Amino acid sequence: MRFPRFYLVRQNFPDRSLKDLPDRVRQELERADLARRLPVGAKVAIAVGSRGIANIDLIVRETVQYFIGAGREPFIVPAMGSHGGASPEGQASVLAHYGITEQSMGCPVVSQLEVCSPGVTPEGIQVWVDRVAYEAAGILVINRVKWHTSFEGRIESGLFKMLAIGLGKLAGAQQYHAYAYRLGLEEVILSVARFLLATGKVLGGVGIVEDERHQTAHVEVIPAENLELREAALLQLAKSWMPRLPVPAVDVLIVDEIGKNISGTGMDTKIVNRSIDGARNPWKGAPRVERIFVRELSPLSYGNAVGIGMADVVTDRLVAAIDWDATYVNSLAASTPAGARLPLHFPTDRQCLERVATTVGKVDPSQVSYVWIRNTLSLEWVLVSDNAIPFLRATSNLSIKDRPIEIGFGEGGDLPPLPEVAAAVQGETH
Repeated sequence: MRFPRFYLVRQNFPDRSLKDLPDRVRQELERADLARRLPVGAKVAIAVGSRGIANIDLIVRETVQYFIGAGREPFIVPAMGSHGGASPEGQASVLAHYGITEQSMGCPVVSQLEVCSPGVTPEGIQVWVDRVAYEAAGILVINRVKWHTSFEGRIESGLFKMLAIGLGKLAGAQQYHAYAYRLGLEEVILSVARFLLATGKVLGGVGIVEDERHQTAHVEVIPAENLELREAALLQLAKSWMPRLPVPAVDVLIVDEIGKNISGTGMDTKIVNRSIDGARNPWKGAPRVERIFVRELSPLSYGNAVGIGMADVVTDRLVAAIDWDATYVNSLAASTPAGARLPLHFPTDRQCLERVATTVGKVDPSQVSYVWIRNTLSLEWVLVSDNAIPFLRATSNLSIKDRPIEIGFGEGGDLPPLPEVAAAVQGETH
């Protein structure tokens, strides 16, 4: 195939990053003064999840040190449902790769799967929660607040979801997703989280909002009684900072990598305009994407390839990197078996693109348009084929490099990683 020329496009997202993040976290913790709700010496379970959240190790460490300084005894529990292969070792390993260990945090990390049930919600849902966390005097959840990849609502992905599905471990994740068939996932999350808040066990949460560049832009420590109201407000803030592809439509979207560290669905459904079940273009306002080609599985996904079913074609090397046990556990627990379906796959990038480019309804191959991204968290620098440049969004936040570039396939028939191409182009312009 003759691969088109590309332009390197920069989406000039504003830098909203908090420059004094450690100080800001400490100030928020001191302002909320959650430690005073517990007696001196009380144990505090700090729940931490599995996403690739910017600066999560720093934020958790400051939280741990706040409670230690206040004379309480914090410990960390993984709150990630069925992720990490749904094993204690796997979930502890996920936290360790984010820099969260007993040594680095200065407190124990207690990873286990045993749950207890404090009761049943008014909607009839049996509540399950990490037993060790529930036996502590108080629970604090730390999570990024953002849009959910499977539904739209007032509360989507964040602190409430972590209270329900995250702390519910494998047993809770399986049951809550089953109830979601009848009630909807938002209602299940609200029902379970409200029940846990009513027990008095939950101190509150540390809500994190990231900007378009995947930087920590807002941190807020929220007492339990304000958690639902404030999370809804933070979700609106997160949505206002949501990045997008720079074109209204594209024939082939090339994605360098997917993974659980990038999105709960491997790649963000609302960026690539797919549902986890594979439906094309279900999200209003998102660019129309005809075909998706995924090249790699992020090593930080630990073999979990949930979301691969949203792709139309992938490489053999991605398939070879899959841990099917981890993928099946997560996919089945979330009641989304389609997310683990194996797409067409071929040995090289060239073969994948040659085959998928014929399926977009363009008789003339030169008319097939492409957008190339690293992953759905990294949308600042993208490559856009020359035939799509006239359709770039009419916005002042785009910068286009002056000349198109030829990108060749290597001897093995594979493309270079997008960051390598972007760095080379930027180097030429300096």
